[in-house]
Amino acid sequence: MFSELKFLVPWGHIAAKAWGAPQGRPVLCLHGWLDNANTFNRLIPLLPKDHYYMAIDFAGHGLSSHRPPGFPYHFMDYVGDVRRIVEALKWRQFTLMGHSLGGTVAGMFSCIFPEMVDKLILVESYGYFPAPKGDERAPGLNRQKKSSSPLTSKDASSILEEYERLLKPKRQLFEDMLRFEADKQYSTKVRSPEEALERLLKANPNLTEESGKILLQRGTTEVPGGLVYNRDIRATLHNHSFVTLDQSLIFLRHIQADVLMIIAQDGLFSIESKNLPNVKPLQEAFRTYLKERYSFVKVPGNHCVHLNEPEVVAGVISTFLSKGKCSKARL
Repeated sequence: MFSELKFLVPWGHIAAKAWGAPQGRPVLCLHGWLDNANTFNRLIPLLPKDHYYMAIDFAGHGLSSHRPPGFPYHFMDYVGDVRRIVEALKWRQFTLMGHSLGGTVAGMFSCIFPEMVDKLILVESYGYFPAPKGDERAPGLNRQKKSSSPLTSKDASSILEEYERLLKPKRQLFEDMLRFEADKQYSTKVRSPEEALERLLKANPNLTEESGKILLQRGTTEVPGGLVYNRDIRATLHNHSFVTLDQSLIFLRHIQADVLMIIAQDGLFSIESKNLPNVKPLQEAFRTYLKERYSFVKVPGNHCVHLNEPEVVAGVISTFLSKGKCSKARL
C-alpha cells in the first residue's frame, strides 16, 4: 500500500507517493527524464520493510505542478526541488535513490549537501552526465552525442573556443521556448489510451507494455475523448547546463555517502567505449576517492530494468540498504 502526498511550493505543488511507516529509515526516490514516481511501483514492494520510501514527481512531471509560464526547466532546479522536499519533511539525513536523470540529480545533491545523504543508489546513472566538449545534451534516451575526448587542453585559446561553442545550445533553448509559446496546439492534444501508450513505447523502446501502462497511470489525465499527457512540454527542452567532466571529478570528492551504482548490460551505458568517453574516468574517480564506500554492480536488462524486471536489482539494493545503520530523519 502507498499514500499520496503534496508539498506546497511557490508555483504550486510537488506530488509524491510513499510506502511504509513514516518512522522507518527514509529513502527519497527520484525518477528519470519524462517519467514519474510510478517508475518505482514494482521495485519498492520488494525492498526492506523497515524503510520509509517516498518517490516524488519532478516539477512538470506526473502529478506535480508545471513551472510558471515563460520559465524553462533548469537541471539545478530539480536539485532545488529535492532540498525543498526534505526541508518540508524535516529530514536531517536520508538515502537517495535515483534512476537516469534522477541519479544525476541525486549525485549533484549529494555533493552540494553531502552531510544529508548517508547512502546513494544510482540506477543506470553515473551520478553526473558531463556534456561532451562543445555540446550540451540531456540525459534522455536516444540522444546522439559527439564523440570527443573528455580531457580538455588548458591553453587559453582552446578554453575560449570551447566556451564559445557552448553558446549555440543556449541560443537554441531560447528559440525553442519562443516557438513552443507561440504554438497553441502542443499542450492539449487528446489521444486514445492505445495511442498514448503506443507513442510512449515508441519514444522509449526500453519499456515493456506493462511498464508503459504503469507510467501512464500517473503520466496522463483522462479528458473527454481520451487522454492528455501530464508532463510539461517545456521539460523536453534541454536546458540542463551540465558541468564539465573535470568539474564532476572534483565534485564527487565531496560525497560522504556510501554509493551503490547499478548499470544494466543493455542499458544507456552499454556503448560507453564508443559514445560515452566520460564513463571510464567517472568510474575510476569513484573507486579512487570513495574506495570501500563505492560498490559497482552490473546486471542483465536494459535502461528500465528497475521497472521492467525489478527482481533483478531488488536483492542488490536490499543488501545495500540493510548494510550498516542509516540515521533516522526525525529531529
